[in-house]
Amino acid sequence: MTHGSSTPGRQAALGKIDTSVPHSARIWNYWMGGKDNYEVDRVAGDQYREVAPTIEVMARASRAYLIRTVTHVAGEAGIRQFLDIGTGLPTYDNTHQVAQRVAPEARIVYVDNDPLVLRHAQALLTSTPEGVTDYIDADLHEPDRILEAASKTLDFSRPVALMLMGILGHIRDYDEARSIARRLQDALPAGSYFVHYDSTDTDQALKQAQQGYDDTGAVPYVLRSPEQIARFYDGLELIEPGIVSCPLWRPEPADAPIEKTDVYGGVAHKP
Repeated sequence: MTHGSSTPGRQAALGKIDTSVPHSARIWNYWMGGKDNYEVDRVAGDQYREVAPTIEVMARASRAYLIRTVTHVAGEAGIRQFLDIGTGLPTYDNTHQVAQRVAPEARIVYVDNDPLVLRHAQALLTSTPEGVTDYIDADLHEPDRILEAASKTLDFSRPVALMLMGILGHIRDYDEARSIARRLQDALPAGSYFVHYDSTDTDQALKQAQQGYDDTGAVPYVLRSPEQIARFYDGLELIEPGIVSCPLWRPEPADAPIEKTDVYGGVAHKP
């Protein structure tokens, strides 16, 4: 089963795409080998990569991490509902594809507020017949609105996997970012999971490249310390191996040689 976008003003939103300023979701798509980007994004992405050559490795490592974490949560943990906020542009192995390979009946709600993501929502909303996918056009700064809209598809009396993948860095104020994460976590019942990653400030070249990107007028992204990232998990039970560089989170035996990257994350259980 497939649902459409939950936003009534879909056509109006499509007119808001700004191709004069680089956008993180489109640049990330470019680094991942996707086609849903513009010249301004490719230029910014190339400039970023010149300063921080490891950025493409980071992008691909974060996608591999998503695949492993969703597979674990849908498989070993038995979760059948996913709330993925900050969806980004579709590429390979999106959350619903990974989850529904394990459990075809899984229900996935995507959330983003980018017009280009909205334009590609139909690609995201290709569910198995047994499952459901939906898309909500909403901003992370409005967690209550997200939860209300998601409740039309997800049953919040049963465990949900909350996914905040590379998105909390867009909340510039650290206390606000923690507050938003906590508000969303508080809405989950016991037995739910929190799946997350964000880029860290542990590499000087990355910090320099990020500052150059922020100076273009694009929406800034705040690099935080691993210690700050760990506070997003307060009150939850981390599963092994805890909060680590993403390639170190339960790598598969067949994976390529592990390269530690400056993207840290973990999976936690809500008791």
